[in-house]
This record gives sequence, C-alpha cells and structure tokens, in this order.
Amino acid sequence: MNIDTADIKAIEEIVATVEHTQRAKDTEGFLALFHPDALWTTAHGKVLIGFDAIAEFTRTVLPSSSWNGEVTYRATHIEFLRPDVAAVKIRQIYHAPEGDSEGSPLYVMTKRADGRWLVHAGQNTEVRG
Repeated sequence: MNIDTADIKAIEEIVATVEHTQRAKDTEGFLALFHPDALWTTAHGKVLIGFDAIAEFTRTVLPSSSWNGEVTYRATHIEFLRPDVAAVKIRQIYHAPEGDSEGSPLYVMTKRADGRWLVHAGQNTEVRG
C-alpha cells in the first residue's frame, strides 16, 4: 500500500491536537476531532456511542477535570488498514508532582472525502504497574 507522508503528518497533528485540547480543557476543539458516528471508550471503561454521547460526556468532564501537571500524547505506531483508515497507537503520560501515570489509547481514524482525518473509534486503557 502506498502511503502518503502527508497522511502520517495529518494523523500526528490530530494526536498533537488531542494533547493541546486536553491541556487547555478545550472541549469544542477536542470534539472537532471526532467523526459524527464515533465510538469512544474511556480509560475507566465508560462506553460512549455516537458524537452526541461523546460530546455530553466531554462537556461535563473535561472543563471540571483537575490535575497538577501536564499530559503528553505521542503516536507510537500508525498502521494503515486501508489508505483511508488507520489504527493509531498512542502513548499518553500524565506528568504530576506525585508521579507519572500512563494511558495506552488506540484510535481508529478515518479520512473524510475532504481529506481531513477524524477519530472514528477510540479505546483508552490505563497502564498499571
């Protein structure tokens, strides 16, 4: 499969935007990254089906979230399943004074007809010990 490096860069930019919107508690910026038919599972196992459910949860949780530190996101592996579908493994680290904690999200991203990549499915998993 011939993969365009612009697609890799676009996907990495989405991951960077996830980091930025989480740090800034930018609910609408975060939600703009999702496909209308997205499916999302939080690190604590809450399943959110469809954009409306993701938006309701995010608008409730993100603005009131608090942490003493910062979060970083980095795409560690991008696997193109088709030219317009990619599985993206993420390393998510919360840096806090009391110590770091880690998440291990997997995003399935799809490319729209207009060329934009969006998160179509996401599964976050808390990394323990």
